[in-house]
Amino acid sequence: MSDCGCDKARRDLEEYLRNEVCKTEAKDIREHLENCPGCQDEAHVARTLTEVVARACKETAPEELRDQVLSRLRAIQSTH
Repeated sequence: MSDCGCDKARRDLEEYLRNEVCKTEAKDIREHLENCPGCQDEAHVARTLTEVVARACKETAPEELRDQVLSRLRAIQSTH
């Protein structure tokens, strides 16, 4: 028994939002999202969360910490 496509859309939502599904699957998911308010809401939440995480990942470490990490990495590399 199959539902209206929600299971597949929700299962593949993260990959869809990262453009990691084939064009055929993307088309099916996009069409499903256009007609399913529940999945639209879930996609909106997932997209927002992805954007927040991406922004947070772009922040840089304080220069002192960055220098300490780089110095430690160089020390490790020089012993190998």
